Parts: sequence; structure tokens; C-alpha cells
Amino acid sequence: MKISFAAPALPKSAAIVTGVMKGGKLSPTAAQLDKSTGGAVSKAIKANAYSGKKGEMLEVLAPANIANSRILLAGLGDPAEMTDRDLENLGGSIYKHLVSVGEKEAAVIIDSVAGGALDPTERAAHSAYGALLRSYRFDKYKTKEKPEKKPKLSKLTYMVESAPKARKIFGTLSKIADGVFMTRDLVSEPANILYPKTLAQQAKELTSLGVKVQVLGEKEMTKLGMGALLGVGQGSERESQLLVMRWDGAPKAKDKRPVAFVGKGVTFDTGGISIKPAAGMEDMKWDMGGSGVVVGLMKALAGRKAKTNVVAVCGLVENMPSGNAQRPGDIVTSMSGQTIEVLNTDAEGRLVLADALWYTQEKFKPRMVIDLATLTGAIIIALGNSHAGVFSNDDDLAESLGKAGKSVGENVWRMPLSEDYDKLIDCDAADMKNIGGRGAGSITAAQFLQRFIQKDVPWAHIDIAGVTWSSKDAPTVPRGATAFGVRLLDRLVADHYEG
Repeated sequence: MKISFAAPALPKSAAIVTGVMKGGKLSPTAAQLDKSTGGAVSKAIKANAYSGKKGEMLEVLAPANIANSRILLAGLGDPAEMTDRDLENLGGSIYKHLVSVGEKEAAVIIDSVAGGALDPTERAAHSAYGALLRSYRFDKYKTKEKPEKKPKLSKLTYMVESAPKARKIFGTLSKIADGVFMTRDLVSEPANILYPKTLAQQAKELTSLGVKVQVLGEKEMTKLGMGALLGVGQGSERESQLLVMRWDGAPKAKDKRPVAFVGKGVTFDTGGISIKPAAGMEDMKWDMGGSGVVVGLMKALAGRKAKTNVVAVCGLVENMPSGNAQRPGDIVTSMSGQTIEVLNTDAEGRLVLADALWYTQEKFKPRMVIDLATLTGAIIIALGNSHAGVFSNDDDLAESLGKAGKSVGENVWRMPLSEDYDKLIDCDAADMKNIGGRGAGSITAAQFLQRFIQKDVPWAHIDIAGVTWSSKDAPTVPRGATAFGVRLLDRLVADHYEG
């Protein structure tokens, strides 16, 4: 689908989308169309008790006296209360409706409205961004899809004053969408296609944007002493990898230390010897969701030329049972020198992150570090599928993540850390064990990770197990891989680590 911007004008064909405000108040374009159609718009509003509330849609099909196929009324609610996120959701809803009725082309008319919190150019750009995000499809393996099932919408034109300005704003937003789409693609791929080596290869494509990419194999990780990460992958025929990416967007900054992001990349998780039940195991192709977010984030930051220095590290492994697999009761030595008794081989993500986090801090001395992982089922029990869990040793960082998440619709909820929980992973045989018991599973996992955070390093762990994949549609997120975290962290970087 092509999204473009043009000066305001009523198209002579195709569909027209225009706004209606709270209480059914018509925008200038809606009022003009009502007059041209002999009152068809106002009659439809009255007949359907349409109120123009935020996101509410009403269609006037084959309106009289004009050649357009339909008029789609899009509810703006109270313009004074409309946010970027509201406009993006509206754009996604517009796209979904137009596709559902089989439209090929449409024009969205963005009027100036009194009391609006956002100017028309911002409204146009963010609505278009929402439509773009909603247009994502992962259909590369569908070879027999019927033509009528495929979206026909090929052109969406936003008509607004100062169209060049709107186009520029959208241009930046579309680079973030590129990162979102890359993450969705990676998370959607089956594990026979996406495994440590091929995931790393896809990340190397970011070199075209100026990202420096390095991949360490098992020999290099063995020399570094990464026994925790390597133990997870030793049962697989696929070689484990450590993916390292750097974006140097602020080479002249006074503080050149990078911000750091670390991702769990378990490309398939059987649970290892502590094997999972068969039912639902196919979903474990997206146990690399944290690494997918980190790769997509790097594409977004590099694509929009973020003025900051960033390093991203992903531990990439496949957790398989075999004659060479890690056993419950094994003791491994991490890169930090700390030893871990592995009581459950299905608590593997924290082992991968332990070495990736330590490597990141030792190698790059970051200003702060955030890790992302589909780490625990326990976080789904605690928070369901609408919030990710955040654990942090820094109040300011945790608060900033909460605000960034709210602004883009990727909500997080802070969870506790304390010495009482930390004691649950103390161990008689080693420095720690990799599980803490049935209770507070997501918290003890975070306590485990905190033992690999060096003194005075601001850190946050985001458990995205409940939000990486969705079984239902949202306005800007079709069901499937969500890419939750890309927009959140891009906003965090933009608000606090650029300039």
C-alpha cells in the first residue's frame, strides 16, 4: 500500500474519509459532503444514532450526487483531548474498515478544527502511521490464498494543508514502522527457518543503515567463559551465537557511553531435558521475542538517524533435548565467575541473559542497560496480556519506561525486587540456582538477572512473555507478532537519551 500526502481537495472517485466530532458535529469537509449529497451524511448520522465518539466509524454507501464509492465518517471525539496515540489508532481503524469492504483507493481529508490539541499536519502524519502499522501481514508462506482474501487497498492519500510538513513527520515515523515490521517478521518465522545463525544473518542487513554488526561463535564465547549461555545451547545441532550491534549516532557527545539493550534469543524452546508439554509448544518459536525487539529497535534508531550511541547484544541459542543436552543438576560457570546450579533446564532464558548482560557491561561500560525477554509464564499469570512486567534498580528509569509505554500504547507495570525474593535463589551447591520455587516466579527470575548487574549501572528488565504474541487484533497491531517494545524503547531513547 502506498501512503501519500496532498493538498486538500475532494477526489472525484474512490472512497472519502472525513472526521466527525463529539456529539455528531461535522467537520468542514463532512459538512460540504452533506450539502453535496442532499443531506445524506446528516441523515445517516441521525438514523444510526452516531455520536462521533473517538474511533467510531459510520459508512454512507454510494452517496447520491457524487461519484465516490462511499463516505466513511471517522469519529474524532473531543479534538482538545486527541493524542498522537488516538490518531494512530484511528488510522489503523480506517485502514481495517477500508480493507474489509474491498476498497482499492481512498482519500482521508484532514481539516483544521477549532480547539484541536494537534495541528492538522501532525494529525495526518500520525493517522497515516497508524494505518501503516495496521497494514502489516505475514503471508510469505501462503501459496494458495484466495485473491478475495488479500487486501485490495493500494493507495491511501492524506489530504491536508502543509502536506510537505506532514510527509516529513510521517517519513520519520515510517522508519520506526520499519523496525516494528522487522521484529514482527523475525518473531513470526518458524524455527526451521530462523535459528541462531540465520537470525544473526538477518541482523547483518542493518549494516546498510550504518549499524556495526559483529557475531561471536561458540569458540569465542568459550574463551570469554560464557558457560551459562553455552550450556543452554549445547543440546542443539545449531551453534549458539552472540549478536553484537552498535549505532554511533552521537560521536561528538560529551558522554560517549552508549545506552544498551540486551535481548533473549531462544529461537526455539523445547524446555530441554525439563521438556515442555506438547500442547502449545509450537508457540515457542517466538521465545526469541526479546532479541527480535532489540534488532527491530536498532533498525528504527538507525533508520531515523537517532542522535545517540547505542549498543545491542542478543544471546542466540536453541534449547533442545539430546544426548549432549544440559541436565537438571548441572553446575555452570558464568562469564562473571558466578556459578549456577541448573535445577530446571526450562528456566534457560535467564542463563542466556546472565552472560549477555555481563559481556555488555564489561565490553561497553553503558550509561544504562535494559534487557527484554519472554522470560516467564508467571508474568502472564500476574499481568495477563495487556502489560509487560518491569523490574528495575533505578526509580527514574522505571518511571521513564512507564511514561514512554503509556504514550505509545505499550503499557508496562513495575514489579518488586527485594532481598527477601533474592534469598529464594540462594543455593547450597553453587552461588545460586536458576529457579526459586513456585511462588513469585517472574520476580525470582528478575532477582537472578540482577546478580549480573554491576555496581551503579542503572538497569531494567522487561518481561514480555504476555505481550509478544496476540491472538486478537488491535487498532495498529494485527493478530500475531506484536513487536511490543520497539516503539516503547524508541520513545524512551527519543525522550531521554538524544541530543
